[in-house]
Amino acid sequence: MTRFMDEHFLLGTRAGRRLFNDHARGMPIFDFHCHLPVAQIAANHAFGSLTEAWLAGDHYKWRAMRARGVPERLITGNADEREKFRAWAETVPATVGNPLFHWTHLELLRYFGIESLLTERTGPEIFERASAALRTEPFRVRSLLQRMNVRVVCTTDDPVDDLASHSALAADASFPITVVPTFRPDEAGAVDDPRRFNAWVERLAQASGKPVDRWEDFLAALDQRHAAFHEAGCRASDHGLEEPYAEDCTPEEAARIYASVRAGAAPEAGEARAFKSAVLRELARMDFRRGWVQQLHLGAVRDINSAMRGRLGPNTGYDVIGTFSLARPLARYLDRLEGEGMLPKTILFCLNPADHAVLATIAGCFSAEGIRGKVQLGAAWWFNDQKQGMEDHLRTLTSMGLLANFVGMLTDSRSFLSFPRHEYFRRILCAMLGSAVEAGELPEDYDLLGGIVRDVCWNNAERYFGIPMKG
Repeated sequence: MTRFMDEHFLLGTRAGRRLFNDHARGMPIFDFHCHLPVAQIAANHAFGSLTEAWLAGDHYKWRAMRARGVPERLITGNADEREKFRAWAETVPATVGNPLFHWTHLELLRYFGIESLLTERTGPEIFERASAALRTEPFRVRSLLQRMNVRVVCTTDDPVDDLASHSALAADASFPITVVPTFRPDEAGAVDDPRRFNAWVERLAQASGKPVDRWEDFLAALDQRHAAFHEAGCRASDHGLEEPYAEDCTPEEAARIYASVRAGAAPEAGEARAFKSAVLRELARMDFRRGWVQQLHLGAVRDINSAMRGRLGPNTGYDVIGTFSLARPLARYLDRLEGEGMLPKTILFCLNPADHAVLATIAGCFSAEGIRGKVQLGAAWWFNDQKQGMEDHLRTLTSMGLLANFVGMLTDSRSFLSFPRHEYFRRILCAMLGSAVEAGELPEDYDLLGGIVRDVCWNNAERYFGIPMKG
């Protein structure tokens, strides 16, 4: 009988095992989108317990625990760490079929060598063993990254953020991992809430050292921060959007809306969309001028439980898949930049898997000589980064685009224990190719297929992003 999570985990064919063991297993990790706190990397933080390292900020686990009726006190509240972990351990057996079941046990195995299933019975021993390890030098956050063969980490950073931690890491020759910021300017278009927008603009003025009185000043301040991020090694922007914004908006109209919002007036819905469109285009032009990659994360409807948002704040596990009309506005947005000769390399992510084919076919309409996959469908994201979601995504990407161009997987995580997700993806990739080999759909040519696997695991991302690397 096959043992759970043995060396052939997810690899049901001989060809798939060979592809994984000979080509994927040893490849380093290029994590080009995550939410790791860079200050903890700079400080080489030591976690006090497995609860701190594993449950803090993990919306996936929080949602599962809530679905089991676990009191919020044991999820995001002030309960004792052992109580919180016990609640999670009691939840894990109910996650069979959910990616959390696989991720949980793969992380316990890879970081701590723990092969036991996590249950209410085994929870106390696992908690004590893993927590004791985390308090030792070999389990500080820098060592956790090196343990998983991580070579590049791209954090997610607001344009107004202090880049001091990034500067310290770049100057630390003893730490071999390249850690760079990613420019996440979502607040630059958030004029729906004038108070929030204006508070952020004042922070932008402080961070850039520039005035922000007029629309032109606002763009100059954004560009100054864009340049500062570039100097810090950043080579990518990232935008969290419900849908693409591609309305017409002249500089004069943008200036009028900006002045009105700065005066405290809420824009009409059409004005807000026009302003968001103008900002998104200007940011894309900045990306193009500096040779960056633009990442568009589309289709998430956020914080739908208003009572819990009021209680816990935003980004606490109440986001859902949305349905939007993407094709025409996205095509219009990309086409306008292409027509100006200012379309940057672009990765398109969508939370709704029904839109993957739409994005893959749009991506195929915008190519450039000398660039592999200039515009491409991004990885199975968020609710899709599980076995079925990855398999469906890879089939769509492969049949409507070129798998050989794909820049690969990411963690999109706040946890330093999440990097086995790259192994999870690599096993699924190799299983898919291996099954096609054994079905006679692909040749048993390991130079050909192994080269594609290595490219998807590392080479494509290294070439595509062009991030200056340590060493």
